[in-house]
Amino acid sequence: MSEVGPCYYSVLGLCEQATDSEIRDAYRKLALKWHPDRWLKDQVAAGQAKRLFQQIQEAYSVLSDKGKKRIYDAGMLGFLGDDDDEGFCDFMQEMVLMMENVRSKEEGSTLEDLQALLMGMMTEDERVKSGLNRDTFQRARKRTRLAGL
Repeated sequence: MSEVGPCYYSVLGLCEQATDSEIRDAYRKLALKWHPDRWLKDQVAAGQAKRLFQQIQEAYSVLSDKGKKRIYDAGMLGFLGDDDDEGFCDFMQEMVLMMENVRSKEEGSTLEDLQALLMGMMTEDERVKSGLNRDTFQRARKRTRLAGL
């Protein structure tokens, strides 16, 4: 799912402060409800159920993995592709941890500043290829601000 897709938390009907057990419970409940096998008799509903089930699966695969969840919460999940190796995922997790540490130590440096720095380091072609632009981070920042309310 790309950054323009639905928020993973809203797919599972959760807030960003949800615990691991709340994430797991919401996933199980929704996966049972929308499993495509339960909707075989109604072909129209079966198509919708399949799409919803895939969104639920994707949301859970990110939110149940602490590293991916941290990257998602930072608005940087778009940097990871399906074929990225474990090393790149580890690098992104370390980068997010560093940004969180810098933000907590220095009032003048924010997550948005570091995201802008990262965008500046990428060429335009790399941003287009990865599907990232400044709007991607703006949406992530808005999602983060709303969750804090």
